Amino acid sequence: MQDPFKGFNDDDPDNQNGDGPQGLPLPPNYATVVNPETGNMRIAKVGFSWTMFIFPPFPTLFRADWYNLFCIMGVELSLMMVLSMAVPVKQLAQFFAIGGWEMLRGFLWGFLYNMMYFRHLFTKGFVPADDRSKELLTRARYWSQPKNND
Repeated sequence: MQDPFKGFNDDDPDNQNGDGPQGLPLPPNYATVVNPETGNMRIAKVGFSWTMFIFPPFPTLFRADWYNLFCIMGVELSLMMVLSMAVPVKQLAQFFAIGGWEMLRGFLWGFLYNMMYFRHLFTKGFVPADDRSKELLTRARYWSQPKNND
């Protein structure tokens, strides 16, 4: 099968970019994690989440990531309460009118969501599926090696 990602950020000339399910190639910034007990596999992007920046709740819904959805809703409601108590109503209305809240919220979740998703998967028993994913997740500081008590 021809690699559609060949030539884009091609730092892997031997096409060792970690094949996904059914031998499909993965983009260089995607990692694969697997739960060894159940055999479930997840593939997701490492880095800034453009879908969370543009369409904030949808990535959590599409991934059925209810835990992070409720965490995000709690943080947003808390921020709204703090803003409504700390900022005068007229300034707060202007902030919302110019789209300030949407931009702030987009950048916040764009930078944090993929890390939150992977870390929640790791707490559920998932581990990197291959060395390339492990190295990618370690470099992005999403994954740290478990400490051995030897």
